[in-house]
Amino acid sequence: MSIPSVAVVAYEDFSPYHLSVPCIIFGDVLPGQTLFSLKVCSATSGPIHTIHGLTLNSPFGAADLADADIVVVPGWHDTSVPPSPELVNALRAAYARGAQVVGLCLGTFVLAYAGLLEGRRAATHWEFEEDFVSRFPQVNLDTYALYVDDDRLITSAGTAAGVDCCLYLVRQHHGS
Repeated sequence: MSIPSVAVVAYEDFSPYHLSVPCIIFGDVLPGQTLFSLKVCSATSGPIHTIHGLTLNSPFGAADLADADIVVVPGWHDTSVPPSPELVNALRAAYARGAQVVGLCLGTFVLAYAGLLEGRRAATHWEFEEDFVSRFPQVNLDTYALYVDDDRLITSAGTAAGVDCCLYLVRQHHGS
């Protein structure tokens, strides 16, 4: 069985918690047993900073999303700010070649800005549901779901639902 590769997108003013969830779940959590190959990819070149002033310097960028089986956008810093064209193109290309593309919490906005969710079901944080619906009326927002999987486009509701969503992917690839 091949080891699925996961690319987690880090971006300027990211939340350390949101980034840590997929890193912990898709990282080396079982001693001696690698379940996923994990890369943290910067959405921009150069160092990026958390909302708390920590700095992340990753050797991987948006171009590295091209090789991933699973691409995860863990949250987003500002729902009114679309992702860069480079990130949008990388997400579209990843999905077009068969990758699972995941938006955790406000990461759903990034997938919607990329046009990936048009005509599909999705979930996002309850506090931002009205904002999401007004920006993306062509997306069928499920306000009751913890996470939604619509043809390899996987989105989750609030912060804790991101954990459930990532565990769903573990079950999907490796069983319970």
